[in-house]
Amino acid sequence: MIQAQTFLDAAAARGLDFYSGVPCSFLTPMINRVISRAGSGLDYVGAASEGEAVAIGAGAWLGGRGGVVICQNSGLGNCVNPLTSLNVPFRIPVLLVTTWRGQPGVKDEPQHVLMGQITQQMMDLCGVPNLPFPVTDAGIDPVLDAAALRFERDSLPFGLVMEQNSVAEEDLSEPPQQPLPPGTLSDLRRHGERPSRVALLERLLAGLPERAAVIATTGKSGRELFTLQDRAQHLYQVGSMGGASGMALGVALTVPDRPVVVVDGDGAALMKLGALATIGARQPRNLVHVLLDNGVHDSTGGQRTVSASVDFAAIALACGYRRAIAVDDVAGFETALAESLAGEGPVMIHARIKPGSMAVLGRPTVAPHEVARRFQAFLRG
Repeated sequence: MIQAQTFLDAAAARGLDFYSGVPCSFLTPMINRVISRAGSGLDYVGAASEGEAVAIGAGAWLGGRGGVVICQNSGLGNCVNPLTSLNVPFRIPVLLVTTWRGQPGVKDEPQHVLMGQITQQMMDLCGVPNLPFPVTDAGIDPVLDAAALRFERDSLPFGLVMEQNSVAEEDLSEPPQQPLPPGTLSDLRRHGERPSRVALLERLLAGLPERAAVIATTGKSGRELFTLQDRAQHLYQVGSMGGASGMALGVALTVPDRPVVVVDGDGAALMKLGALATIGARQPRNLVHVLLDNGVHDSTGGQRTVSASVDFAAIALACGYRRAIAVDDVAGFETALAESLAGEGPVMIHARIKPGSMAVLGRPTVAPHEVARRFQAFLRG
């Protein structure tokens, strides 16, 4: 058994100091210690889902921090999508610490039995080499050195599997949470003909300051943005549907002096709706969430989403966003964008648009890992 502080110090010495995850009782000492040390070089973002935590950790890496994702092994299923379609193509390393509930030979609840049998195989199948989490002080450096070698050589995730009672108990020292002041809603809709996505992306490009970072969700949002203009400040997410807002949160928290704009879609936002609650709770003042809602899955044939009955602006306010603005035309969008960039976030711009895309629609010709590195260089610049 080790002390949480010993592991955290050794990890921080290797640049691993930004934690995100979903709790497990095995992880309680580590989470409690990280939270208790908030403001002293360590950060912890409690995520709504394990997949969201992977996206947040990836965003933190883009912002120059080392991401550590911690979760129960039952949450590995939620991690599969981003681990395979975000971290791999973009070559983003994170340390994945997962617990070993249902370990063979150890009595546990019935829902953990199968995952306990296949935990390491699941990580292997996702291309995540893994070792047992250390249970002695002497074992800490070797496993972290193995992770560091993986990061340096391949720039890909590495995993540790934690058995029960690996870390000594820690008390939780956390200040009481103060209620957030109610956000404000602005309804700029005119209920006329809705604009196209490309029309709003053109206004976005025209209205953004040069310092602003943009993360575009997977599908046609990123493709249209690239076709209109390719910039180092753009990250075109491929795969990992729903993960753009989590990535943007990770970036916004690690680079707080730079505006961060996430271009989301209704289908993607619905898939990771819990991310809105995480954003609202963390209150990144530099984050603008642009949700382009055409009511369909445009990239896969135009099948309807359920967004026609969803008020994303109201949801954002209920989740703690400082402001939400509803628009349905170009003029309203221009006003909303200017006001959002001039004020404090997080801000949601919910733009109802019409389905369809550019007649001649390209795809990013820059490889995802190159996009990630030039984006990271832009953030550092």
